[in-house]
Amino acid sequence: MDGFGYGQADGAVTAEQVRQVVAKVAHGLRPDGKRVLVVIPDHTRTCPLPEVCRLLHAAVGPRARKLDFLIALGTHPALSEEAIDKLLGCEPGTRGQVFAGSEVFNHEWDNPTALATLGRIERGQIAELMDPSIERFARDIDVTINARLLEYDVVLICGPVFPHEVVGFSGGAKYFFPGVCGEELLNFFHWLGALITCPKIIGTKWTPVRRLLHRALESVPVRSAALCMVVKGHDLAGLYFGGVVEAWSMAANLSNEVHVTYVDAPYESVLSRAPEMYDELWVAAKCMYKMEPVVADGGELIIYAPHLKEISETHGRIIREIGYHCLPYFLGQWERFADYPWGVLAHSTHVRGIGTYDSGVERPRVQVTLATQIPEATCRAIGLGWRDPGGIDVADWQGREDEGRLYVPKAGEMLYKLKDPPAWQRFEE
Repeated sequence: MDGFGYGQADGAVTAEQVRQVVAKVAHGLRPDGKRVLVVIPDHTRTCPLPEVCRLLHAAVGPRARKLDFLIALGTHPALSEEAIDKLLGCEPGTRGQVFAGSEVFNHEWDNPTALATLGRIERGQIAELMDPSIERFARDIDVTINARLLEYDVVLICGPVFPHEVVGFSGGAKYFFPGVCGEELLNFFHWLGALITCPKIIGTKWTPVRRLLHRALESVPVRSAALCMVVKGHDLAGLYFGGVVEAWSMAANLSNEVHVTYVDAPYESVLSRAPEMYDELWVAAKCMYKMEPVVADGGELIIYAPHLKEISETHGRIIREIGYHCLPYFLGQWERFADYPWGVLAHSTHVRGIGTYDSGVERPRVQVTLATQIPEATCRAIGLGWRDPGGIDVADWQGREDEGRLYVPKAGEMLYKLKDPPAWQRFEE
């Protein structure tokens, strides 16, 4: 299915253009008498989801036999009924009227009975996508997905596209894998990205992980399409509909224009403020991922989130056990860490950033500091620095770029890169 839509880096999609794209969705899905499932993001992604879902419900719902929604949580905690109402912009008790006839489901990544196996990607196919230095991690991987998808005739992926630390750019097939897949596949995708390293992969369109996602997509037996958004501030800069790969590709091209800021030189100190939608470090870590390329060697990146109390509801115990470390720390002691969930190891290395490990000594390139409600003792124990968020004055960073200090008021979605990046940031296929 060819891609169709509108987008401009220096403007916004008009209401009429949105209407045209949604009309194209209703025509392209051919929903008459069909069961349609819309896969959507959770609250940790910025996009006008309530408005778009309402338009889809109005355009597709009356024609479809059934129209439901599935939240692509990955391993994020399940949303309560109240949280789902907020996600879809419904006042409590009104969702049944606003989205009449539709159900909303949480993905259950850790419930084997909620998953279906679609096939297998062989080790050799995976090894072809990997640099020889990391081929040893290639393995046979079962392709699993939320079994609910198999109960529908058509599946529509609906969500935003941003630069992403694991796949290069989010969106598209990522809403299936790892959005609504099982643990093994999810962990492997994240670890493959970590082996390539976050600074090389983030903001790169075609990466080995993205190609692997599209290989897994071939196993999905249900007809699928995508409605991809590109958000700039509070505006919708782009909206594209079509085949999963085609719509995502158009949105990724625009995201590369909208969501990447290039600077001449790195900063000694970056104050990276997490928005409140990042309610645990597992997602607030994006404040590091998107900024690491512009932190100077020996500099400091501060994740400033006065509201944040939790490392991770799902993975906190394991993170407290292994801590945050650079990639060579894990690779140099692989027999010690091989049996931990690879997705958690990937998160750990992404947060800690580039570094070295030699003769038992770990030397991270930059200092990563938390200014949150997570206690100082906990921060030190997991290998991160600590600052009292109450002692932070943003004026010490704001407007002081010429002094090597940068304040990012809503970090986590805009990627900062150097105009002339060093080799450790350059991705080469």
